[in-house]
Amino acid sequence: MNKFWRNALRSIGMPLLASLFAIVIGGIVVAAIGYNPLVVYGSLISGAFGNLYNLGTTLSGATPLILIGLGIAIAFRAGLFNIGADGQYWVGAMVSVWIGYHFTHLPGLPHILLALLGGMLAGGIWGGIVPGLTKAYLGAHEVITTMMMSYIGIFLVEYMIEEQNAPMRQPGSFPVSPPIAGNTQLATFLPLNVFQQAQLSVGLWIALAAAVVVWILLQKTTFGFQVRAVGFNQRASRYAGIRVPLYTVLTLGISGVFAGLAGGVQMLGVQHQLNDSFASQYGYTAIVVSLLARNNPFGCILSGIFFAALNTGGQNMQQVSGVPASLTDVLTGLIIFFVAAERLIPVLRAWARRRSPGRRSHPADEGGTLA
Repeated sequence: MNKFWRNALRSIGMPLLASLFAIVIGGIVVAAIGYNPLVVYGSLISGAFGNLYNLGTTLSGATPLILIGLGIAIAFRAGLFNIGADGQYWVGAMVSVWIGYHFTHLPGLPHILLALLGGMLAGGIWGGIVPGLTKAYLGAHEVITTMMMSYIGIFLVEYMIEEQNAPMRQPGSFPVSPPIAGNTQLATFLPLNVFQQAQLSVGLWIALAAAVVVWILLQKTTFGFQVRAVGFNQRASRYAGIRVPLYTVLTLGISGVFAGLAGGVQMLGVQHQLNDSFASQYGYTAIVVSLLARNNPFGCILSGIFFAALNTGGQNMQQVSGVPASLTDVLTGLIIFFVAAERLIPVLRAWARRRSPGRRSHPADEGGTLA
């Protein structure tokens, strides 16, 4: 039990420490350019959590980050880097919207489930087929293939609505698709008008349930154990009889499933139709969400809310304090730096021990041989 709590505190404490360092250095930067850090951070917090509407907006923005972050965490656990979640998100959104304004003869719940399952399947295929198979059987690096497929996916969705006679463009309108049927729109997270105005849907419940499912999948199933084994050491996993190529394809596919689900939830719960705003960057921000959470499913919830708060609070921060909203990008970069720097601590500690005169006089203590 003591070991469990030590590991839990370490997994929570280090990301919190990285975030705290980033906030402190961000405050120093703010003060150096002539602003009051207390006013700046106060306006950021109030813009993110100051009232129910702001809270709802923050949680609404956190929903896709949590879902995509969960998928990226699964890939990271297998030692894979899914950089193309943004394209998987948009492909899933496209398929969900297409199903959403077709099959209107279906009742509401089956129609919603079909739309979400379609988005999940599309995201999974986009992430698992080309990147997964080329990684497993040709040795192509998944960073390159997932990024390539991401651009292809975004351009495909753009093609579907941009041109005047595009397949999914609503006739006689701006570059948008037809709206989804009313019975496929997700209900409000809680029956409060303020949450409806903030566009906070039951998609948040779906994201919270997905975190539980991912935790069970990774920690309580044979599949999760084998995924973690592949991520820890592929050569040993092959020796133990684990089919590494199969788990490579499955893991990247499942990662894409969660990105596609995020796209479906966003379309059914918030936007209700495709438009030409393809600059969401959810897939790239979710990489940082997963890194800050240390690939912990429940940590992805807190990390997703944190980065959504930076985004929504940053707009209020700019209005109240006059500091450019791009300061939130500075904070994000600093957080990434300190999370990455954490990995250097054991290396620096080992280097310091080797440089210590006392340690050099006893090389056998580190497994060496006496000369």
